[in-house]
Amino acid sequence: MTHALGIDIGGTGIKGAVVDTITGELVSERKKIATPKSGKPDAIVKVVVEIIAELGGIAPDMPVGVCFPAIVRNGKTMSAANISDEWIGLEAEKLFEKALGRDIHFVNDADAAGVAEVRYGAAKGVPGLVLLTTLGTGIGSALIYNGTLVPNSELGHLLIGGRDAEKGASFAAKERRRLSWAAWAKRLQRYYSHLEMLFSPDLILVGGGVSKSHEKFLPLLKLNAPIIPAKLRNNAGILGAAALAVKE
Repeated sequence: MTHALGIDIGGTGIKGAVVDTITGELVSERKKIATPKSGKPDAIVKVVVEIIAELGGIAPDMPVGVCFPAIVRNGKTMSAANISDEWIGLEAEKLFEKALGRDIHFVNDADAAGVAEVRYGAAKGVPGLVLLTTLGTGIGSALIYNGTLVPNSELGHLLIGGRDAEKGASFAAKERRRLSWAAWAKRLQRYYSHLEMLFSPDLILVGGGVSKSHEKFLPLLKLNAPIIPAKLRNNAGILGAAALAVKE
């Protein structure tokens, strides 16, 4: 089975589509429904079921991958970003499996996006260590070494200068403090230099909505590794979740 369903759960929207996991192309419409304001488990599971119904249901043997904005450890959500705190410590994978009546692959959303970029996007064919960061409300991250995911890196929460990196370097921080692109780039320089010192990546990818404006800030950064915009944007989570659901 080369087709799989990918579901991407975010703080504002929940998206889903069927993916050809060989080519990385969507082979169905992409369905999207707003994330319930409560962000509570039962409400989000209900929306996922609705999306699958809108896609016409899925074959019993089709793999399903779900990515989620939380640290995911052995199927449990250990954190909660822009959703209800009820997710913290929840057996989330089992919750979705019960509602869908099947096994799923459950993964952090930034990890899914990183896998997608390595398999189908800007990092395809790049050997060694690829480091993806997503700049948005916070900073998400993914580490992939020779195609193998190192999960739950959470590099937005590194302490730099005694504070969470994302509090000073996320795109939300730029907007909140009304920083110019140049002033923000100085903060990013400090952040990415720290990442490079720790991990010596072969390639750094920058995702998130602000990557559309990459020419305004990426050329200002001076690093040893190439740093380039991610390619797959809003489909990255869907593609990565689906790809990870297919057993090698």
